[in-house]
Amino acid sequence: MAEGATMTRLVLALGLVFLWAPVALLAGFAFSDARQPFLWGGFSLRWFQALARNERLLEAAFLSLSVAAGAATLAVLAGGVLGWVLARQGRFAGRPLFGALAAAPLVLPEVVTGLSLLLLFVVLEQFTGWPQGRGVATVLLAHASLGAAYVGVLVQARLAALGRVLEDAAADLGASPLAIFRTVTLPLILPSLAGGWGLAFLLSLDDVVLASFTGGPGATTLPVLLFSQLRMGPTPEANALAFILLAVAVPLGGLFCWWRGGK
Repeated sequence: MAEGATMTRLVLALGLVFLWAPVALLAGFAFSDARQPFLWGGFSLRWFQALARNERLLEAAFLSLSVAAGAATLAVLAGGVLGWVLARQGRFAGRPLFGALAAAPLVLPEVVTGLSLLLLFVVLEQFTGWPQGRGVATVLLAHASLGAAYVGVLVQARLAALGRVLEDAAADLGASPLAIFRTVTLPLILPSLAGGWGLAFLLSLDDVVLASFTGGPGATTLPVLLFSQLRMGPTPEANALAFILLAVAVPLGGLFCWWRGGK
């Protein structure tokens, strides 16, 4: 038993090293004085100063954060309703098809999803005049549609695990359906909604494929910009920006895990 536990810890440690070693290297090279992004040239903060003057990179980063926040919020609203319907409305006509369509973004390749959304936006523009070309709004809706599927799964699983005991008890005490949802159901699924928001935010912030299909000249997100720069090689400013994002994301992730552990 002791040998098995030691082997398990060793495998977990190796897995963590494999996952975090590239991140640590990226963070380290952000402080390199060399122009080449993967060559150490001594400690320096010059690339953080260069980043502050790189308006294109900063604009793309701000756009990505804005789109990710908006898409995550829409995903929580749509996915929360989706998960609640699947978990609490029982069997209704077309439920298997509804559930399969709701979970489709989880299993479809992003290339297929991106192309489908592009065709949808083109058809909508032809028949309704909206959207007028592809831009920030289309990218936001595309990311929200993907995030809603993940949020729906989290909320459905949470409600299925909790059962209906507390909700039925509140109904027996005379609470209205709205009061039951506000005082019982919503607090119970709040951790899942928060986790779904964070997951949808990260999915949007990391996405290249959907943004490439549904974006336009005025909606270049940070991942798309960095991917386009790979043809000329990554820049040290990108390493500096990545370090700043890590410095913000890691403490926030730890804080959420600590909050989630108390629920």
